[in-house]
Amino acid sequence: MAGHSKWANIKHRKAKQDAAKGKIFTKIIREIVSAAKAGDPDPANNPRLRAVLEKANAANMTKDVIKRAIDRGAGGGDNDNMEEITYEGYGIGGVAVLVETMTDNVNRTVGDVRHAFSKNGGNLGTSGSVAYLFNKRGEITVADVALEDTVMELALEAGASDIENDGESLLVVTEPENFGAVMDALQNAGIKVDNAEVTMSPSTSAEITNIDDAQKILKMIDMLEDLDDVQDVYTNVNFSDEVMTQLDT
Repeated sequence: MAGHSKWANIKHRKAKQDAAKGKIFTKIIREIVSAAKAGDPDPANNPRLRAVLEKANAANMTKDVIKRAIDRGAGGGDNDNMEEITYEGYGIGGVAVLVETMTDNVNRTVGDVRHAFSKNGGNLGTSGSVAYLFNKRGEITVADVALEDTVMELALEAGASDIENDGESLLVVTEPENFGAVMDALQNAGIKVDNAEVTMSPSTSAEITNIDDAQKILKMIDMLEDLDDVQDVYTNVNFSDEVMTQLDT
């Protein structure tokens, strides 16, 4: 659902805008270091690292910067005091929100995250309050729906779980550990991939039909994403067609 939702479309547009900011590089580098430290520094043997590198490439990060980040993670050192913590909460309209953070000061981070929720009509919840609504999976988007048969054959043979076609694009769904193999199969066949990520996909959606509520939700997400300690924000929001039209104007 998440790959073709109206929120996903906005999220990807926001990601392109955010890539222009230096802060996005800092967050990606931190994630590369952590992924390389937690597993094999070879992305072929580390699905998490492979997924982060797709994000780095999408943000036009140079190979030298990526290599230095991997080397830092493989060598340990200055990332030892960083904790990875996921916060859960609700926004206006019952929208479920997951906030993934990396921090060296938990008190600072939880205070900042709570403030972003409360300032925009939301509430920070307890552990497990919304996590059950999300599943971790790889999502690969191909814009050319005419390639459905080819993409299906290649992706399923490489270990994909499902292929979805909404008439405008194809969404290849994978288990996180199969993400890299499926990406390789598509790219080696010359298939143009428009977006690829390992994400937290919601199993249900919260429909927002009011433009004021939509703007508050987007403002809350912007505040969360602007926090230095926040790596990713996931939500199950789905904006109505009317709201999408107003947001695009």
